[in-house]
Amino acid sequence: MTTPLTRIAVRSLHAGRTALLGTFAALALGVALIAATLLGLAASTALPPGEDRTALIAQLGTTGGVSLFTAGFVVASTSSYAVARRRREFGLLRLAGATRGQLTRTVLLEALLLGLLAAATGSALGRAAAPLLARALTAADLAPAGFRTGTPGWPLVTAFCTGPLVALAGTALAARRAGRVRPLEALREADVDLEVMTAGRRLGGLALLGAYAAVVAAALTGDPAELLHRKTYTLQPMLLIAATALLAPVLARPLLRLLTRPAARPPRLVRAAALGGLRRTGATAAPVLLATALAGTLVGAPATVAAARAAEARARTAADLLLTPGAGGAAALTAALRALPGAVVSPSAATPLAVVEADGTAVRAEGRAVADPAALTATTRLPVLAGDPAALDDDSAVLAEEWGHPQVGDRVRVVLADGTRRELRVAAVLREGTGGNPVYVTPRNAPGARTDRIDVRGAAAGAVTALARDHGARAETRAAWLDAHHPADDPRRIRRTAAVLALALLYTAITLAHTALTTTTDRRRELARLRLAGTTRTRVLRLVAAETLLVTAVGALLGTAATLTTLATMAAALHRAGAPAPLALPWTALAATALLCALVTVPCATLAALRATKGRAVEHF
Repeated sequence: MTTPLTRIAVRSLHAGRTALLGTFAALALGVALIAATLLGLAASTALPPGEDRTALIAQLGTTGGVSLFTAGFVVASTSSYAVARRRREFGLLRLAGATRGQLTRTVLLEALLLGLLAAATGSALGRAAAPLLARALTAADLAPAGFRTGTPGWPLVTAFCTGPLVALAGTALAARRAGRVRPLEALREADVDLEVMTAGRRLGGLALLGAYAAVVAAALTGDPAELLHRKTYTLQPMLLIAATALLAPVLARPLLRLLTRPAARPPRLVRAAALGGLRRTGATAAPVLLATALAGTLVGAPATVAAARAAEARARTAADLLLTPGAGGAAALTAALRALPGAVVSPSAATPLAVVEADGTAVRAEGRAVADPAALTATTRLPVLAGDPAALDDDSAVLAEEWGHPQVGDRVRVVLADGTRRELRVAAVLREGTGGNPVYVTPRNAPGARTDRIDVRGAAAGAVTALARDHGARAETRAAWLDAHHPADDPRRIRRTAAVLALALLYTAITLAHTALTTTTDRRRELARLRLAGTTRTRVLRLVAAETLLVTAVGALLGTAATLTTLATMAAALHRAGAPAPLALPWTALAATALLCALVTVPCATLAALRATKGRAVEHF
């Protein structure tokens, strides 16, 4: 039966090419972005090690991960509705003698063929777009000057393989549902679609929801800082988004009733139409949910972490003025500052070092060398968990609990800047917080370090500023220094977020336009019945527009709920880590995304309804 099934699959693709255009475009775009990001990752590995390289790899990895998830989400959403709208066709095939397995294999074969076509198109587009991506990253200061992508083969092969794999994975559940269509579905004419929550869909949604809850609970009880990493708060919410999308038909019912109160006649009719076509409602709400939740988490999560770090820095910085020494050095300036009445002066220097973990792995860390531990405790409010930082000496170190939860008096192995390995005693342990704690050592354990910061407290600001000017140093007030070094709104972070979010919104715009056009076109007979019942064409168009807007609002509310859940878990993680827990609620991003979705869905649905109601109503039967 392979050859007949192949013919059926090819003819089905050809016959439904218009309906599959959105799926093909989204899948091809996903493959193109994966190809471009993989080419960028291949090129970034040739860059010299450093913070810029790490940030670029993280940016490209996040972009690729979001692209892969979004493509799979779109394929799964559109495939589910596509199978539902072909029930009569599958029922006729069952009447003609096709078995359940043959129908399942036919749908999977269609997905494979579509995936191969999209993969070929996307790979070619990705190779052409990779240089443009490199130039865009450089222009946005997200990649070093001169960054260029090459043409190695493995990124294109990998990206090509994702096309059919994503298509098959996204269509697997829909194909299984197609195989369960009964022969009597060929006689079905009802426009009302209430039974959309199959046992598999319900179990899948609950399983994903349980997996998300388990991952969050494990992190909160074990290592709360894990929820504050960019990779985690970008990728982990996808479990929650997918679970919410699967359960959307169940969650949509109370929201639809809530949004249409008081139940006057027009809202009642709109609500009845939305409740009567729950599969159609879910198909439209799912992409809106995806766009809103991604916008909320991609904007709100890093903003929450940044706000927590800024609040943490404000709470820890007790100095009145902070000085950056000039080229002449810091020794003379430090001595002059200490001569001022009431001055507490704490010079420190950045030094690279590594902490050797229990398994022998040397993990690089930020170190700071302080010559006067007592002055450090006076100018910096250290989040001490145990011990006394003032007891720091040449044979000890002060470090955070994130380094294996050390105890005061334990011995830790470190690798100093010159490669020397030493075993230091733990003088004090700091709370983990947002993970920005340096390892404090004395200058003896920081070979080659030069003072790059002097914290001053208690002295007259004018005298300190004059001394700084005389020694070629820069003096900043506490507020100015915090704004410069710990901003709540980092322009580079905003550009990174905007780059990933723009791609996600492009996906959903394509999917929403396709879904709105397809679902409304499929209602030709339903709309004709309304006209035969006396409803004017203008009122029919208003009904479709109002229902589409209502369903878009439901998707936006579900996406907002997913966003608030993600941010609430991050706030809990910050609280558990002993850090400030401000919630940066991205209301502007959520509202703008919902508005963008409405500007796509409502006009497309209205245009499709305008075409569907063209001519006399009886002609559509």
